[in-house]
Amino acid sequence: MPLEALERRFYQVSLPCEVLLQRPAEDQEAPPLVLCLHGYGMNPEDMLRLSAAAVGPSAIVASARAPHPHYSPRPGPQAAVGYNWGVSPHWAEAVELHHSMVIAMLNLLRNELGIPENRTFLLGFSQAVGLNYRLVATHPGLVRGVIGVCGGVPRDWEESKYQEVDAAILHISRDQDEFYPVERSLEFPDRLRRHAADVEFHLLPGAHRFPSNAGVLIRAWISRVLSGNFLK
Repeated sequence: MPLEALERRFYQVSLPCEVLLQRPAEDQEAPPLVLCLHGYGMNPEDMLRLSAAAVGPSAIVASARAPHPHYSPRPGPQAAVGYNWGVSPHWAEAVELHHSMVIAMLNLLRNELGIPENRTFLLGFSQAVGLNYRLVATHPGLVRGVIGVCGGVPRDWEESKYQEVDAAILHISRDQDEFYPVERSLEFPDRLRRHAADVEFHLLPGAHRFPSNAGVLIRAWISRVLSGNFLK
């Protein structure tokens, strides 16, 4: 039977969402919640380790697992399993699934932990960065701030389908990133300001890796945003 004669069906089904949660070692008064989303081929365990070190001990850190597993091409007797948020041939569905998952996880975590929207942050690495930007420009008021590390701005960001972003944005790029050349990364601040008023940008030395020295920037930024000191 030729492909054009086949009927194509799409069904909405429930999907389990795994989240690793790390609470502060000591009780904190009104701690912020940081929901972290890893990059392509990573896992929530590694992302939790990197994110917790970056945001510091005073925050509740939740690390979500992307929905699609795959075998990583690492050499060795046992193939490692990584996870991703989707691939380009099905990107529209991937964006919709990401949005549904993150909104559901945020609502569940905030209800369980008693944390309001204005003390909630998203942190994304690599593939998750652009997805998070799409999310906050589609659903204003969802979080107080968004941190993007070693990722890009959506190609269609300038389109009018996106709303004004009321969340603060911290974007961290690397000057030797294999996927985002410096000249492209330097365009990100102005592009982000197309829909967002509070944009802070840093270009750090190094390749496409979560920078170990980003913690100082991230903690200072979270403190600034929570204090209500906005960039104009």
